[in-house]
Amino acid sequence: MPDSTHQPLPQRHVTHLRSPLGLSRLPSAAADLILLGDLTGRYATGSYSRLASDRRTVILRGDRQGVAEHGHRITAAIACHVARAGGSADQLTQLLLHPEHEGGQYTRSIALRSGQSRALDYIRRVWANASAAVGTTLALGSRHDAFEVLAALRDRVETTPWRGERGRTALRVLRAHLNFAEIAGGPLHHASERQTAEEAGISRTTLRAVYDTVLKPGGWLRRLRVGHGREGSTWYLALGSAPSRLWTTQFPPDPALEEWTTPETATTADIDSTALARLMGHDAFAHHGLGTAALVIISALHSRQGQTADELVGTSSVSRATTYRALNRLADHGLVQHTGETWALAPRALEGFGIHLTDADTGHTTAPAQGWDKVAEQHGTWGIAARRRALHRAERAAYQEVLDRFAEHRSRAVVLVRDGRQVLVPAPRPDEIPPTWHTQDGRVLDPVTGRPADGWRIATDGRLILITPSDQRSYDELAAAHAEALSEWESVA
Repeated sequence: MPDSTHQPLPQRHVTHLRSPLGLSRLPSAAADLILLGDLTGRYATGSYSRLASDRRTVILRGDRQGVAEHGHRITAAIACHVARAGGSADQLTQLLLHPEHEGGQYTRSIALRSGQSRALDYIRRVWANASAAVGTTLALGSRHDAFEVLAALRDRVETTPWRGERGRTALRVLRAHLNFAEIAGGPLHHASERQTAEEAGISRTTLRAVYDTVLKPGGWLRRLRVGHGREGSTWYLALGSAPSRLWTTQFPPDPALEEWTTPETATTADIDSTALARLMGHDAFAHHGLGTAALVIISALHSRQGQTADELVGTSSVSRATTYRALNRLADHGLVQHTGETWALAPRALEGFGIHLTDADTGHTTAPAQGWDKVAEQHGTWGIAARRRALHRAERAAYQEVLDRFAEHRSRAVVLVRDGRQVLVPAPRPDEIPPTWHTQDGRVLDPVTGRPADGWRIATDGRLILITPSDQRSYDELAAAHAEALSEWESVA
């Protein structure tokens, strides 16, 4: 039911709800949820379906499972509202067990089915989870508050040391999600794996490895809902812990990725993630190009010009040897210049244009870079992003074709009328459908009149399908109807 179909609760109901419990403040949306239940179906999304074992397709839950999941989500939402308003577990119990509150119907059903003690135990568990969630999150009352949270998160990302190749790749992925969050206007945002990989300039395989080893365990990202069909996954950005602390416990350092503990890098960093987000999609910073280390060093120099190599080791969290290699690589293109011991970016370095530099020892003059595409061509990485996008477009098209084919098969039987009753005839094999039954545009011809029959179509695999407005059955219901049609047809024949 849409939001506009019901009126807000009268003030007397809200006062009756708040006064006996002593709650200082409770939003009107929370009061509606407690007294009237989930009228808009906001908490029903995903309650009656789940991912199958292949993690790709969606299957329906049983009615009892769907109702239980829906009721639990309503209960958890009420508990969060009460915790955020400064309430207690006893006050939550009174709200949920009140006989006139529709929001507590699931809790009261537990009490009727399993006893009062089981319901109280359930309320205590929900309250503990809600208190922990409210205590570690910040309520966003306006868009301004959301942007303040994103700004704080961006500062945390820019001052966290992202050591090693794996950490620097995680920085690119996290910055891509931060871009999506800034567009969405808050930490809650939607993004698919292909979309994130294109934004960060990495492959999907690398993206998944970074998710599983750095960002999810570190508390930087939480996947609230796995995407399926035309919808991307739902993500939530949070202030995580430093990756170095994770790698010393759950994930041991990998020497091949330069993730060993070293006193060279400092405990804090200082980079400009906006410059990093602007450059990370270019082919020049692919794995076999300038690399992520050069990208981070450019971001550190853009944050503060005129740094020595030792200072760059601390601000970029890149090891000393890798810092010197990256600086020499950038100097070969005229993108950085050093005066004495300090290094600085060229005037148009962020655009990929370098300046003429002469080596004081050899007198050799470097050829300045003429844009990031030219730099990528010199390193043999030009076209990687375009090929990645083309591959993703092909994968999306193939996936969409599969979804369309599944959507077409809403009915698998032919309906005949015999002796005054309808008999379902199972659809024949695709190769048994005569070519004269259908046209090239998929319409079905009546064999008697030779005219197109309303409601009949030919699926992409050649099967005969019946499309009716009332046919909205699930796959399990279709399978049961198909089995019943087989039995009935054999008995009639």
